[in-house]
Amino acid sequence: MSDPVKLRKYVATVEETHHDGGPVLVRPVTKAVVGGVIANPYAGRHVADIQPLMKSLESLAVDLTERVLKILGAKGADLEAYGKGAIVGLAGELEHAALWHQPSGFGIRHAMGGAKSIVPSTVKVATAGTRIDIPLHHVTAAYVRSHFDAIEFCVPDGPKPDEIVFIVAASIGGRPHARVGGLTPADIKLGDGQR
Repeated sequence: MSDPVKLRKYVATVEETHHDGGPVLVRPVTKAVVGGVIANPYAGRHVADIQPLMKSLESLAVDLTERVLKILGAKGADLEAYGKGAIVGLAGELEHAALWHQPSGFGIRHAMGGAKSIVPSTVKVATAGTRIDIPLHHVTAAYVRSHFDAIEFCVPDGPKPDEIVFIVAASIGGRPHARVGGLTPADIKLGDGQR
């Protein structure tokens, strides 16, 4: 059987923040996001069983995460926050985006060498060029307030109506001048928003 994941292109964005109005940071906060634009095998028709695509998406999730790591010049253990998302073209449906939840969580954790926190997500059905905010939070505990953030992403010519863009994002560092209190990375213990 041929691979159902037909990739058209990758798109990546990186941000390196040296300050956000406060003092220059000793270590810049660096965020990266990579999307893979694939053909939607279920576009234009209702298919009752769409789960066969899920297992095939695991390798895409690993690939996208490895690309994020490469852009950041990082190893998996260096990542402090992560997130994921999907944009389905107009000939698809929202449930096609839901195919990403399980394989992306597996693939991201596999490429990182493990992580505890649930991977936050956002999805939509939209036209080519639609912008989407990919939520980020801490990789070990979802309740680390300093790492609640997002990175904006767009594919100018995608998704076409019969495509899906699957997305992985990560950061090294939290918000540049986080100072609203709450759980810190140093104080994480079992149960603090872990899966």
